[in-house]
Amino acid sequence: MSRMNLWWIAALASAALAAGSEEWTSLAPRDEIRPQFSRDASGALVIEQDAREGLHGYWRKEFPVIGGRHYEFKARRKVLRVDSPRRSAFVTIEWRDGNNMKVMDDRPLVERYLKTFPAWTYAEYPEEGAPDEQGWTQFGARYQAPGAAKTAVVELHFLWAPKGRVEWRDVTLRETAAQAGRRVRMAAVHFRPLGCKTPECNCRLFAPLIEKAAAQKADLVVLPETLTYYGTGLTVLQAAEPVPGPSTEYFGGLARKYGLYIVAGLFERAGHLVYNVAVLIDPDGKVAGKYRKVVLPDGEWNQGVAPGTEYPVFQTRFGKLGMMVCYDGFFPEVARELARRGAEIIAWPVWGCNPALARARAAENHVYLVSSTYEDISREWMLTAIWDHTGDTIAVAKQWGEIAIAEVDLDARTRWRGLGDFKAKLFHHAPLTVPENPAK
Repeated sequence: MSRMNLWWIAALASAALAAGSEEWTSLAPRDEIRPQFSRDASGALVIEQDAREGLHGYWRKEFPVIGGRHYEFKARRKVLRVDSPRRSAFVTIEWRDGNNMKVMDDRPLVERYLKTFPAWTYAEYPEEGAPDEQGWTQFGARYQAPGAAKTAVVELHFLWAPKGRVEWRDVTLRETAAQAGRRVRMAAVHFRPLGCKTPECNCRLFAPLIEKAAAQKADLVVLPETLTYYGTGLTVLQAAEPVPGPSTEYFGGLARKYGLYIVAGLFERAGHLVYNVAVLIDPDGKVAGKYRKVVLPDGEWNQGVAPGTEYPVFQTRFGKLGMMVCYDGFFPEVARELARRGAEIIAWPVWGCNPALARARAAENHVYLVSSTYEDISREWMLTAIWDHTGDTIAVAKQWGEIAIAEVDLDARTRWRGLGDFKAKLFHHAPLTVPENPAK
């Protein structure tokens, strides 16, 4: 064969690679664990498994990209007879160069002190939403392609689901504009309300501090635990009140005045029950939601306080907010359940806790953690502070009456060397502890 013919073959192969694969290809890590692949009449990409354990297959396609530009990925998924969809049916995207090799990652990494050393890109895991009424789950994410990227290799995986079935539809990767970002200023109040004998008096002591946070353009202000009880000499029952009630009405007026969210720790009276709660008040002054403390220490359960059983997450104007209270932080399950439900920020009214656990809760769930405590900085115990995705303290209040405040972009991805975007892959890789989809 002549050199000219070889040149044309190489050129055509290179052009085909740059253009990306025209069709989806069915693959498996090994032939012996390969499931059944098909396409239905509507064009859906189907993978089905028999009764054997450990099967794994995926549909794969290459999409052409230009390094440095921004792309939006979308897909829909429906599963049948799958215990854990988040673990068994997910998407990965890998960035490749013109030779179909992984590229170096020139995007920001956590380990800034190692930035002079090259780091490979790791697979992206597009986020999934909740299933709709027909059982379809929407996947979606936006990415900036690394500078050297020429193709994005999309893989639609299905693994570890004996007798299960998955359908994938409407898979696209299109160039888009850069995201503006979702910036939020989070604030935590470091204060002990002293000298009061009533809940109303305690509430009023926080007003100047909320004003102070508002002057610093805070979007969210977190107050401490059971603030209407602290220092008053009242019993738990005497301090308890309905939610909504007098204290939420008072803080609602301040939230409305300053146009921000407030999280306040209170004792709630609900019929014959008393709960330790964190209450979210929105900028309209209304109660947007509450969280009832799930894990109760000595001094609460034996005084007749009842535990909560739910892990609600609330949509705010800046993102998704979860709440926990004090002793909850000693246990990984509470923060994990909030993160599983989509919490990006966890507000934490806390009397006292080990700050090493705060660091762990933030890092292991890749959430921002905002705590307000009664502990003095000199005790080297709990902090009024804000922790980021890496577990680092990015703001701390050291004096009484001080505000810990930090601004972050909730759309910014935190990438680790040797790991990539851990938050995106967290719940695909997390262990299966209980059946997660019993109605299958």
